[in-house]
Amino acid sequence: MSTLAQQIVNGLVLGALIGLIALGYTMVYGIIQLINFAHGEVFMVGAFGAHFAWLYLLPAGTPWYAALPVMVVAAVVVAVAVAVAMERWAYRPLRGSHKLAPLITALGVSILLQEVVRVFYPGATAPLAFPRAFAEGHLTLGPVMILWTGVLALALAPLLAAGLHLYVERSRLGRAMRATAQDPDTARLMGIDPDRVILATFVIGGALAGVGAVLYGVHYTQIDTAIGFQNGIFAFTAAVLGGIGNIRGAMLGAMCIGLVKSLAGQYAWGGAQYDYVWVFVLLILVLMFRPQGFLGRPERVRA
Repeated sequence: MSTLAQQIVNGLVLGALIGLIALGYTMVYGIIQLINFAHGEVFMVGAFGAHFAWLYLLPAGTPWYAALPVMVVAAVVVAVAVAVAMERWAYRPLRGSHKLAPLITALGVSILLQEVVRVFYPGATAPLAFPRAFAEGHLTLGPVMILWTGVLALALAPLLAAGLHLYVERSRLGRAMRATAQDPDTARLMGIDPDRVILATFVIGGALAGVGAVLYGVHYTQIDTAIGFQNGIFAFTAAVLGGIGNIRGAMLGAMCIGLVKSLAGQYAWGGAQYDYVWVFVLLILVLMFRPQGFLGRPERVRA
């Protein structure tokens, strides 16, 4: 039982981290129906932005409570800058074109970002150590041990998701986002600038990915150029599983994926080598019986 409880906690921590990436996927798709496969790389460059701040901007021996905010700001700034550049120069010129064009472009941007970081960031050809810039030690709950970095992820990720949901539901920009998602042409006639709304969506998604990148780095204490692709695939799967376009669904799907991956690595056939297989088995089973995902709504197509 102690092993089971520990794996459940490990899975929830992983799910919380994946969820912060999944929110960016689901927001962008919900508004412009674009599967932004390069969003995982926004997460990755955010991690390297935080690593740069720790390595080159902070004096040696800086306490974690001073280092962590600086690293978060650096990660968010870098991630948002990349997300904005991506939207402005890669996706906006293709708006209105065939749906395959931005999809293929997203894959190209993903590869480009990986290679740029690998070639130009010092030491990025191999995994880099990331500081555990948070309180050392762990919380013990009976037989379960949770690192304080895991507690931080479990507390912060759902809080950010809930805040984002309330913001989209109640703020003026949130209403503009929902209007643009439903009908961008009508939204424009009502005085809403869809370009501004879409750009704001990329900014919010990039900021969440930057925060997630720091949480990921301080928890696992290692980053490389592949973390964006690996976790991006899981985040996209989480968004689909929860109902793509639904903020709460993205976080729910991410938690389910974290649990399945952790438990399958311990108990399922193949162990940790094949834990990702069971994630996609879950996705297939859910989509067979509920194609819109856990919290998604069926789309009505007019003849």
